[in-house]
Amino acid sequence: MNNTRDYKIPIQIFLFLAIFLALLVPVSYMVRTNGDVKDRFAGFYAEKKDSLDVVMIGSSPVFPYYAAPKLWGETGIAMYPLSTNVQRPAAMRYLVEEAEKTQSPSLYIFEMRMFTMEEKGLMDNMAYTRGVTDNLRYSSLRTKAIQGLVPEDDGEGRLSYYIDIMKYHTNWKMLALPSEWANMFYHHSHPLKGYTFRDEVGPQPMPSCGGGKGVLEIPEEQETYLRELIAYLQEEGKEALFIVSPYGESPEEQQMFNYMAGIVEDSGYSFLNMNDYYEEIGIVFEEDFADYGSHTNAVGAEKCTEFLGKYLKAHYGLSDHRGDVSYASWDNSYALWKERQDEAVRTVRERIANEDYAPREEDF
Repeated sequence: MNNTRDYKIPIQIFLFLAIFLALLVPVSYMVRTNGDVKDRFAGFYAEKKDSLDVVMIGSSPVFPYYAAPKLWGETGIAMYPLSTNVQRPAAMRYLVEEAEKTQSPSLYIFEMRMFTMEEKGLMDNMAYTRGVTDNLRYSSLRTKAIQGLVPEDDGEGRLSYYIDIMKYHTNWKMLALPSEWANMFYHHSHPLKGYTFRDEVGPQPMPSCGGGKGVLEIPEEQETYLRELIAYLQEEGKEALFIVSPYGESPEEQQMFNYMAGIVEDSGYSFLNMNDYYEEIGIVFEEDFADYGSHTNAVGAEKCTEFLGKYLKAHYGLSDHRGDVSYASWDNSYALWKERQDEAVRTVRERIANEDYAPREEDF
């Protein structure tokens, strides 16, 4: 009798812990703050295994600049962004490893604007780090990313990164949202394949430094991260393209991009600074940006996506999957994008005509 009882207790404890964890994980996913980033990552996890041709990684210049549905509709290339706001370059390596769990893309694209930033400034607000760690599924890789991105002496402590429900436990209202029940396994299709529409207008004069010469070293930590990322990609045999999206760059930033280009091209990869191709893109800084030269609106995104699509077709042997029934969701996304693009373009044109411009930060 006692022997039987001795066996039952550990079994009951095990079952209790198993049930507790089985409930804790989906609840944790659901109470994570909702928004574009969460939807984008859940959408990535929902993509069919080994179905993506391109994964684009980077900060906020990624998701409003490049409309994956448009790229699909015009080239048959399936591209998805793993992008977060103010994404630290240190996170890129981990996002590649995360992507490789379910996808085998022919090409990784990295947006390089954040490599001009000092690492300390990025770490002063750890919300930028949480944008990545709090949108990964629980796994040993997520733990590895936290150990690599969060200092041991961080004010919040690593524990709240490992078990992020500790930070979001007050978000119980999320459990009442049908959209969050769809995220209980962090596996929820994104209707626009990670793209975010913007229809604001914030004009600024076109920068004069695109195509400028000279080099300026980037912050030491970012150069280390760049070289480590390149070494990892080479070791794993991954093809990569490093890009800079067009924006109101300064002469110093242009020189830093020239410095990055040297490192990238010496390693055998290509570096595409789209600030050197304003005329070819057809970008109009007075009309095509949502926030005064920082991020494109829907009109600018259409131009940048078309330029990138032509570049990819010219330089990489990426497959055209149009007509393949297994990619039906991409056809649906393209139809939705066209419908919403027409609406966004009309809004942008009306705002330009009425001089209804987006508020600047200093206006608040």
